[in-house]
Amino acid sequence: MFSSRVPARLRAAVAIGAVTVLAAAGCSSSTSGKSAAKGDSPITIGLITALTGSNKALGPDHLNGFQLYLDNHGNKLGGHTVKLDVGDEANGGAAAVPVAKKMIEQDHVLAIAGIVATPTIQAVVPIATAAGVPVVNTGGRPTMKDVSHLWTMSFMSTDPGGAMGPYMAQNVGGSVYAFGPDYQGGYDQLRGFTDSFAKAGGKLANDGGKPTFTPFPATSDFTPYLAKVKASGAKAIYCFYTGASAIAFVKDWSQSDAKDIPLYAAGFITEGGALKAEGTAANGIITSMNYSPDISSAANRAFVSAWGQKYNGEAPPATAMYSWDAASVLDQAIAKAGSNLTPEAINAAIKAMGQIDSPRGTWQLSSDTHVPVQKWYLRKVEMDGTALANVKVGDLATIGS
Repeated sequence: MFSSRVPARLRAAVAIGAVTVLAAAGCSSSTSGKSAAKGDSPITIGLITALTGSNKALGPDHLNGFQLYLDNHGNKLGGHTVKLDVGDEANGGAAAVPVAKKMIEQDHVLAIAGIVATPTIQAVVPIATAAGVPVVNTGGRPTMKDVSHLWTMSFMSTDPGGAMGPYMAQNVGGSVYAFGPDYQGGYDQLRGFTDSFAKAGGKLANDGGKPTFTPFPATSDFTPYLAKVKASGAKAIYCFYTGASAIAFVKDWSQSDAKDIPLYAAGFITEGGALKAEGTAANGIITSMNYSPDISSAANRAFVSAWGQKYNGEAPPATAMYSWDAASVLDQAIAKAGSNLTPEAINAAIKAMGQIDSPRGTWQLSSDTHVPVQKWYLRKVEMDGTALANVKVGDLATIGS
């Protein structure tokens, strides 16, 4: 059942959770059952993710987490059989606009899930909002003026760095060199770190005391940037990168003169396919994340078990968990909408939700930002059995408003 590379902690979690998953596989929630009794009219849900482009290492996990929830709930949400309409956001932004328009205008989706890149959020959400279609997004979230139809399952883009900043200020024993990509998501991620880091008394080692932003997606060789770190006297590095950029940064760091300087990062740098591609180069990296596969709870054991059974015992990444939660939220909202299955009714049902039981722990959507109020964890890449894994080593902070 298990690959020899499956982390030891996850083998135990999969074994414990298997009974729960088998019990859930043939049914959905009790509220979904009530909706099913009123009729099982098929529904269409859109899911936009990066299947090509710079974030293609992350994109499949967003799809697979949502599909896994469907697989374990009879391919139904709220008692209705689901047609999942999948679209590729590619490099994000404008490339996703025709995808979203087709889903809304031709396919008549009840909701759109997914979305990896923040430029895609900025491009797609106004279109969906104008059409009254809720977006249940699973990637990072920039600040948006109108969030009436935007519901985020992951985090605000400032949150990962905001959770890590105080910890590094108190524990690294000196200045920190900070890196990120030069697009809005990168600016937001680094702002979250630098604001909380400075507030806690930390200082940057970068020239001028400001983060270094690398051209995106053009930068594939980070060696020239890393060459400046050792000479700066920095005691640690903090960065935010995803997808191909994350893989390249980690590999370059591990072979650079700065390899002995500890690397801290937002957790996406070692998530899912990125960690596989990085291999031993990622060993020892410390990250902040709102999920770790070794969280001890019934909901997480069920999720880890379901993922492990489908993917040869591998550890589920946070990106897949966000999509699992997106499907769960839609399951509950569609059931609550009853016979009034319109996008606006589903949006209203999401707005009325209280606490959500999730693999990451119980959380609730902020009434102001529509982002989870949730706990953040400190993780470290290390050997767990015979495999590298993101292992939880501590708690950071609860963030949300």
